[in-house]
Amino acid sequence: MPFDAALAELQSVVGRLEAGGLPLEASIVLYERGVALHDHCARLLGDAELRVQRLLEQASGALRTLDLTTDDVTEG
Repeated sequence: MPFDAALAELQSVVGRLEAGGLPLEASIVLYERGVALHDHCARLLGDAELRVQRLLEQASGALRTLDLTTDDVTEG
């Protein structure tokens, strides 16, 4: 699942959980889905960061790291 789709689904899951009113079992299933989506997004972001680091290394011959915030990723 692409990052954007996973993030959108995660946001939907969080919204549904925050709204409340769900039976306990449904809330647990949604929470489990949210955890899985969070892990998936975190893995994709980690992979992307590694790719960027490798590109920077190839471009300059020396490894540089950039500090990126989640705002940089979601806004761009």
